[in-house]
Amino acid sequence: MNTTRAFVVGSTDQGWSRRIESVDLGPLADGEVLVRVGRSCINFKDGLASSETGRVARIDPLIAGVDLAGEVVASNSPDVAVGSQVIAHGYDIGVARHGGYAEFATVPAEWIVAMPDGLDAESAMTVGTAGFTAAMSVVALEHAGLVAGTGPVLVTGATGGVGSMAVGMLAARGYEVVASTGKLDEADWLRSLGASDVVDRAELAPATGRPLDKERWAGCVDCVGGPTLAHTIRTLRYGAAVAASGLTGGTEVATTVLPFILRGVSLLGIDSVQTPIAVRRDIWTRIATDLRPTWLGVADGTWQQELIGLDALSPQLDRILAGGMRGRVLVDPAA
Repeated sequence: MNTTRAFVVGSTDQGWSRRIESVDLGPLADGEVLVRVGRSCINFKDGLASSETGRVARIDPLIAGVDLAGEVVASNSPDVAVGSQVIAHGYDIGVARHGGYAEFATVPAEWIVAMPDGLDAESAMTVGTAGFTAAMSVVALEHAGLVAGTGPVLVTGATGGVGSMAVGMLAARGYEVVASTGKLDEADWLRSLGASDVVDRAELAPATGRPLDKERWAGCVDCVGGPTLAHTIRTLRYGAAVAASGLTGGTEVATTVLPFILRGVSLLGIDSVQTPIAVRRDIWTRIATDLRPTWLGVADGTWQQELIGLDALSPQLDRILAGGMRGRVLVDPAA
């Protein structure tokens, strides 16, 4: 195939636009593979990449979509065979090279993750970058010493993609999970994912002016940043850690050195974009096994997701930028 139907964002003579068009694939370079995209999904970063003011897209025009999963239909690499089921996300995908909102995508073989046993394109993209980031956060906290039974673990921004996945993964591993959200009408849903308690996000960002507050959390997956992260650092228990991956609450964190030097707490930065491929493959193996949320692939109504085609993408991207998305939205480029 020489072209692919794709969701394209970028400048036109009439200004910035989102559009469906046929895009020339070009020849495969050495070390590249061509993937028939079975599923992609929607992340906050996709919303930014599709926005003129998002300051994420680094090529114009761009086929958006930072995640994709599907079947390899052509390969110029001895390491990836035609017919393989694969996952690809992060690196420059959907930002500086064309991504998953297309029927076909060209990907460097060195960025490819073989589909682990127990996952398929649907379940892998239900997890996507959001779940991968959540898994990295749980692994980082456990490497820092977190173990089940030592106290409550906080998840901020819990109704978002990373947060809701983190709730499910932590609960599946036996942790007492406290979910923080500004959407208290979603409390029952968060409890169905595994949260033992749900708290209002306003409770976690008070301006007390104190460098330390009462010890509360055995660990935290923070998807918010800003004042919420600052308060969490002040309320971690001795020796605890927070794994930080979000900035929806702001990029500045007003804190002091006192939580670090008096309580020995740790701030763990989580980056899912440039994760080395060996680590990336290990994390996906764990997502398919011990970090797999109990509800993944179970049609019991606990986990909510939508499946859309390329024509329905634009309003969904606006929805995630406005903070109105719950659960996951998957994309079938062939629909």
